[in-house]
Amino acid sequence: MNVTIVGGGFGGIKAALELAKDESVKITLISNNNNFVYYPALYSTATGHDHKESWVSLEHIFRDHPSVRLVRDTITKIDPDKKTLIGTKGNHRYQKLILALGSVTTYFGIEGLDHYAYGIKSEEEIRNLQKHLFRQMGDQGIIDKRYVIIGGGPTGVELAGALGEYLEKLRKFFGLREQKIKITLVEASPRLLPRMSKASSKAALKRLRALGVQVETKKIVQSATADGLVVSGVPIQTQTIIWTSGVANAPFYRNNSQHFELSPRGKVVVDAYMQARPDIFVIGDNADVELSGLAQTAVHHGVFVGRHILRVKNGDKPKPLKTRNLGVVVPIGSNWAIFERGSLRFTGALGAFMRDAADIVGYHDILPMGHAIDTWRAGMKPQLRIPEDLSAAD
Repeated sequence: MNVTIVGGGFGGIKAALELAKDESVKITLISNNNNFVYYPALYSTATGHDHKESWVSLEHIFRDHPSVRLVRDTITKIDPDKKTLIGTKGNHRYQKLILALGSVTTYFGIEGLDHYAYGIKSEEEIRNLQKHLFRQMGDQGIIDKRYVIIGGGPTGVELAGALGEYLEKLRKFFGLREQKIKITLVEASPRLLPRMSKASSKAALKRLRALGVQVETKKIVQSATADGLVVSGVPIQTQTIIWTSGVANAPFYRNNSQHFELSPRGKVVVDAYMQARPDIFVIGDNADVELSGLAQTAVHHGVFVGRHILRVKNGDKPKPLKTRNLGVVVPIGSNWAIFERGSLRFTGALGAFMRDAADIVGYHDILPMGHAIDTWRAGMKPQLRIPEDLSAAD
């Protein structure tokens, strides 16, 4: 049996690793990136920690799995009748197909954001942000009037909690005079962490305020320029806008909508076995199912679909997907986090411990335990190294 997987994120990798347990299955994993991106650590890498905690090469992950063949390509179209994928580098035939393309950033058409806002969702975005911060303090000798983070979901809250400490280290590194560093977090919803409980939202707000972060909820970003942005009619002067909000389903599905049933959210409708149509499975962020959009959900989907394909191959009765809520952990500053699973909630140092445990499990989902712990440890070493391409033009 041959299985083709498109996407090198949590879902795609976990499906490949599960299928690789059966040596008779030949797996082709197609990705437009040579690296797996560990999204929960991006805020940490953006604030001075080792990049090794956020990127692991796909070759390293699959080096002990000869049945997995890696292909670098971007898939743009699909022909289900011919069981063919069309990529920018060529066509790829498939027997069974797993689509795990993840999500993409959207700016909701807000004027100027796509040009003037920084991001932290990729290695390139993080390097651009760090170059900007180093140039401001190192070349210009200034601290921005205000650093504005847009988006009060987990990524925005995590970044807001860590950014102040990082900027203070940069200030000392460049020998700038001591002054108050102003950070504002803007969220359109009535509260932070809108997918979590109100109690967790309240705890996050209290923690961020204790760290000196100004939080603005129920505020709409209307436009952005090189020197500021307008939020609910009020101009804010800043040269540092960081966009952590706004994700949309991979455009592949919209561009091939004649082959998929899409929900109003633009996600793919799947059956109880994560199947969108015969021999095509859609998992992770792309699927219109409960808890879609979480890393642990993508992992669960990858394991489920891998086992489902093997079960059917071996003539066993298939079992439908059962949604699993493994909880959410949001770190906010040093040694402090919120953990929530159903009605269970921890904050503070205990929450931080739960986050450490969750990260070790997350790395172990794709790496042997020894390598997982080494990767986790990499994030414990803050760095202030100057970006290699600092002299390059923006």
